[in-house]
Amino acid sequence: MVLVTITLLVLAASLGYMFLIWNYSYWRKRNVPGPRPAILIGNYPNMINMKQHAVQDINAIYSKYKQQYDAVGIYMSRSPQLLVVSPELAHRVFVSDFKHFHDNQLASLVDEKSDFIVGSNIFMLAGDIWKGRRADITPGLTISRIKSVYPVTNQVCKKMNEFIRKQIRIGAPDGLNGQDISLCFTTEMVTDCVLGLSAQSFTDNPTPVMGKIKAMFQTSWALVLNMVAIALIPSLSKIKKLRVVPKHVEAFFVDFMQVAIDTRHAQQAAGLQTDRVDFLDYILQLAKKRNLSTRQITVMSMTFLLDGFETTASVLAHTLLLLGRNAKAQQRLREELQAHLNDEGFVAFDKLIELPYLDACVHETLRLFPPLPISNKLCTRNIEVSNRNGPNFTIEKGTTVLVPHSCFMQDDDYFPNAQEYQPERFLEPNAIKMYRDRGVFMAFGNGPRICIGMRFALAQIKAALVEIINNFDVKVNPKTRNDNMYDPFGMISSLKGGIWLDFTARQ
Repeated sequence: MVLVTITLLVLAASLGYMFLIWNYSYWRKRNVPGPRPAILIGNYPNMINMKQHAVQDINAIYSKYKQQYDAVGIYMSRSPQLLVVSPELAHRVFVSDFKHFHDNQLASLVDEKSDFIVGSNIFMLAGDIWKGRRADITPGLTISRIKSVYPVTNQVCKKMNEFIRKQIRIGAPDGLNGQDISLCFTTEMVTDCVLGLSAQSFTDNPTPVMGKIKAMFQTSWALVLNMVAIALIPSLSKIKKLRVVPKHVEAFFVDFMQVAIDTRHAQQAAGLQTDRVDFLDYILQLAKKRNLSTRQITVMSMTFLLDGFETTASVLAHTLLLLGRNAKAQQRLREELQAHLNDEGFVAFDKLIELPYLDACVHETLRLFPPLPISNKLCTRNIEVSNRNGPNFTIEKGTTVLVPHSCFMQDDDYFPNAQEYQPERFLEPNAIKMYRDRGVFMAFGNGPRICIGMRFALAQIKAALVEIINNFDVKVNPKTRNDNMYDPFGMISSLKGGIWLDFTARQ
């Protein structure tokens, strides 16, 4: 009996071991080089303990292979992934060969039934559904429409100014939380510009919106474990889709959207606010033409909200952080802004989007802290590619392809002294386009799926910077770390430990 038990245990252990390593021959069979994976974790040593952000694990592989190959094969647990290590191939994935990499990999893990907010977001949609949704939403984000809500943005900027001054009077030895200030700004700005509602973010009695936004973008251990389980057994993604946003947060925003829609309908019925041209106005006009249901209106409107809250706040907070570290760059920016202020203390919209140093400061921040440091693309059609110093191979339909933007953007080969904040990099004529065409700068992505809200986000960030830099000296509080280490739990790139800033009002 003991012998039988031991035999069964050995057999079970052997089968378990074979199961764990079975897929590790995937890339070898296709003659694709790559590092040796470890059992359970593959090529992500911090996959479970979360001691550092995944992009740092990826960067170690990137640095080792970038001079030899265009792509290497790696594994997330047992799931094979193709890691792009040359910017030329990255550009092909996003632009030249877009039809072969049409979708984002997360689209296979989430749907509207499992997660209404994330699953219905344009970033997650695939195929013709994505194409149709993008065509519907794009006209709502034209420059003229963004310009039309610019006065609202300036009003929010003034509220932020007053809030910071109040916090200075109160005093705080650890400084002010730059991420919270930035999120207050984007929360107030987006809810007003998009929906015509106020989140009361800069008051003593804010609405629950900001708290729900924070909960929306917090990575829970449950989500991490679900991702690990899917990486270990990929077929699970076909059985059960992921939930990213907690149910209580989803319910709040669905109700929140319904209130906004009902309020706008009531105003229109009463003949009020007929001159307001915002994003909800556009969606409601589209709804009349297309006979859209309330649920469909909510889906489209949530795209504006989801894309405008955390990502925009992150870029603003990190720009303040990097300017706080670099007094020279901050003063140069201040001088540029002051030269173009009007009598009301604003910069006219047409001038705002053109100021070269302001634009350079924001894009240099995006280089160091891109909202998404890695893009997970999905191969949607087989394609044969060459691999420098290696044989040609076929990327098969269904393969996850990783494009590590952060690795390219923080590589000294493409950006000398890459860890230093040097906005001057983007002052050369057409610098952004040049870097993007080379495949080394894709902070907003590139090609047909480039971020749909890019121009709106940039306008809001720049408006906030005009208000803050013109009215305050910004320094980094000693509580804030000195390096650019990413928070391993952040869905959106963020500095580990938070951003704590000291503000001094200028006379």
